[in-house]
Amino acid sequence: MPVVVESKLSRLTLDVSGSVARIALRNPPLNVIDIPMMEELVQALAEIESRSDISTIVLSGDGKGFSAGVDVAAHTPDKIGEMLRKFHAVVRALLASKKVTIAAVRGHCLGGGAELAMVCDIVYATASAQWGFPEIKLGCYPPVACTALAALVGQTRAAELILTGRTINGNEAARIGLVNQVVPDDDLPEAVEGILEEVARLSPATLGVTKKAFYAWDAMHFDKGLARAEKIYLEELMKTEDAQEGIRAFMEKREPKWKGK
Repeated sequence: MPVVVESKLSRLTLDVSGSVARIALRNPPLNVIDIPMMEELVQALAEIESRSDISTIVLSGDGKGFSAGVDVAAHTPDKIGEMLRKFHAVVRALLASKKVTIAAVRGHCLGGGAELAMVCDIVYATASAQWGFPEIKLGCYPPVACTALAALVGQTRAAELILTGRTINGNEAARIGLVNQVVPDDDLPEAVEGILEEVARLSPATLGVTKKAFYAWDAMHFDKGLARAEKIYLEELMKTEDAQEGIRAFMEKREPKWKGK
């Protein structure tokens, strides 16, 4: 039986069974990633990281979807700095983890949700999952995807996804390399269990050291790239009228009126 780790979490569930920690995003109906969820993710990841008996983290969404992305209401000029810092702290914690991280994706996996999934070591998704980085439609851009997506899917495919904001299904995500394996909707739990059984046979200590070596080169470039993307976001993007209009239009459920400045 799973051991439930009581950590007073309201935006997540955290279950530990044997060497596997399972984190499920829980903010119905779309598992939007707000600042409280970001804080709880950092807390949960730190708790998991401190335990040498855990070798694997499975990240999923509670209910029918993974996550529709970061809370749009947190993109206002007075909140955006805090939001970026806290969200990027979650991303950095996932990337720095010595545990094997597996994203199990069904339903919507958009924006910041897609960024969380894409920085996991292994990604399994259902054929009907909906992937995308729609920030451009709100007059914004996804800093993590801008930094790391090209390394996963190639520069031209990454540019297309980021610059158009279009959504792709799980099959196309697998075809371009965003997903390791795509499975029918009902088969996702079984597929994840299969990879967990493989990892469970391996040394947690060796896995952690291997991850450090494997990502050593990418980590140097990612840290600098994300810092640069974050700086441009705060100092240039958020000073444009269009970025502010895009957020207002989304909140007011209307089409944005771009001014080109």
